[in-house]
Amino acid sequence: MTQAVGDYADPAVIDWLLAGDVAIAFQARRDLLDDKDQQLQARIAGEGWGRRFLAARHADGSWGQGFYQPKWISSHYTLLDLRTLEIDPRNEQIRQSIAKIASEEKRPDGGIGPARSIPVSDVCVNGMFLNYASYFHSPETDLQSIVDFILAQRMDDGGFNCRRNMSGAQHSSLHSSLSVAEGIQQYTASGYAYRLPELVEAAASARAFMLRHRLFRSQRTGEIISPQMLRFAFPPRWRFNILRALDHFRAAGQPWDSRMSDALVIVASKQRSDGRWLLPAAHPGQVHFQMEQVGLPSRWNTLLALRVLRRFGAEMVATPRAV
Repeated sequence: MTQAVGDYADPAVIDWLLAGDVAIAFQARRDLLDDKDQQLQARIAGEGWGRRFLAARHADGSWGQGFYQPKWISSHYTLLDLRTLEIDPRNEQIRQSIAKIASEEKRPDGGIGPARSIPVSDVCVNGMFLNYASYFHSPETDLQSIVDFILAQRMDDGGFNCRRNMSGAQHSSLHSSLSVAEGIQQYTASGYAYRLPELVEAAASARAFMLRHRLFRSQRTGEIISPQMLRFAFPPRWRFNILRALDHFRAAGQPWDSRMSDALVIVASKQRSDGRWLLPAAHPGQVHFQMEQVGLPSRWNTLLALRVLRRFGAEMVATPRAV
């Protein structure tokens, strides 16, 4: 029924992915078998995880206790989860919820803030907002002040840090830089035009910042910045990990760079003998429901790893390892 994907997957693993939630089946068929089944995508809103997220939506269009509280059942993180599922971007309920945030949650600096008691916006939050708002095709006028805010937060080293405008951070953060790069990638893919050349340049400089760190190492010492960056918690929320980063480079159509090799080797090394990847951890916090169980094989992580290795695996094998 299915065919192998490179040297990393066999038909049994692909069939296991296709037997999962309809959102997994849609993305696996598209990204591993080159078959974009739009009928599968149309089913996400009415089945499985997509239906459960939408069922938790309040009558006023919010989730949880509003925009950012509590983690992870707030409107913000629920919308990010729905974008991750790749539910039909024309879903009118979701579009209304995003419009509510755009009209109610902007701060004087033009960005979105995590709380109304905090007068300044958070660039990491705005990167995530740009990601799902662009995916669901929010009006460009709703996004212009978000774009202005994000570009104003770009740091001298090319990346972003949510503490720049809060406590004067001088060095970019991998967490913030990835969230912003993901948002810009989706904004670009959705066909927006406002300040697009500047955004494309900012995303490129954010990725260059990540690559200077080989995605997880201190640029100064070469040491691992945090062991958590090598653990594939899913959903990743705002936190950086190397699998999420590599999947962004894939989605953004970026060429192979040898500075990805250490991270790719780690991803490949975590594949089990049955061809699957585990869910090693979940970020603590309240959730609507558990999509997958910690400690067991993860369809999400297996899908992400296989599509990353499909894109970059051959280059990884051909690239001499750094000493």
